[in-house]
Amino acid sequence: MDTVTPENPACVINCVHYDDQGKRHDISLDAISDVIASDNGFVWVGLYEPQDSVLLKLQEEFGLHSLAIEDARNAHQRPKVEAYGNSLFVVVTTAQMVDERIQYGETHAFLGPRFLVTVRHGASLSYAAPRARVEREPELLRTMGPSYCLYAVLDFVVDNYLPITQRYRDTLELLEKDIFSDNYKRHTVVRLYELKRELNKMRMAVAPLQDMLSQIKRYQGDLVPDEVKLYLRDVHDHAVRISDVIDTLREMLGTALSVNLSLVTLAQGETVKRLGAWAALLAAPTLITSWYGMNFTHMPELDKPWAYPAMIIGVGAVCVGLYRLFKRARWL
Repeated sequence: MDTVTPENPACVINCVHYDDQGKRHDISLDAISDVIASDNGFVWVGLYEPQDSVLLKLQEEFGLHSLAIEDARNAHQRPKVEAYGNSLFVVVTTAQMVDERIQYGETHAFLGPRFLVTVRHGASLSYAAPRARVEREPELLRTMGPSYCLYAVLDFVVDNYLPITQRYRDTLELLEKDIFSDNYKRHTVVRLYELKRELNKMRMAVAPLQDMLSQIKRYQGDLVPDEVKLYLRDVHDHAVRISDVIDTLREMLGTALSVNLSLVTLAQGETVKRLGAWAALLAAPTLITSWYGMNFTHMPELDKPWAYPAMIIGVGAVCVGLYRLFKRARWL
């Protein structure tokens, strides 16, 4: 778990200075100016749904553009990367499983020569894991600076989509068993539709990540060294793979819905054929016996002792013949 520095507001999850040896030092927001002015290291500030006053203070400390601050405050942005003078503003969509549903959030990152500010909104896992990861590699922190921390955050966000897609793949495999079962289950169709809807939302979140990562890789400034671009290329490959998995799952879900509809239609057809066959078996004796229910003077059973048994045998023969006919045609 992240720890909150006592001197900072609750929305400040971490305010850390990494010196020129890559060593961590927890500082307060008020000490940022002094640290940057006196040392060659950099500062990483992590925020979660920050107050306006905190954003304005960081804007003053790092010289952030007012448009980027406004975007970070509103937190309804698409994944993108924008350059504002000597800083980059990066927006990514985060995802988290909550009660078997995907909840989406946003992370806004401000990257400068000697600072990184990450602002989390909504459903988002803590960045304690990527922070601990980079702190285990102080040499890379020293040589690559805040851009290496940005890579660790982006890699964590993208990789977090993998277990979600795996869970959806497992769910689809379970639903396939229900699809091919003999009994129609309405909740199976409902669940298939919900999965397809969730995958469409995930695709809208993941697809722009590829363009955003490509823009950072092509960035020509000094904020993103060539060494970091190699790491970002790996993150981009992961994003492409996740996008391919999502597309594959969407196609499989579409096929599953079509197969389920076809199977239901076939089952209904089989039921109609059986009902039709039994209706024909009942119609034949009903038609014959209805004749004998008429009040005519000359009826076969009135003057011939064998006529009535013969009629019964004839009706039975017709029924047996129809039954064998329908059985051969697989209607029964």
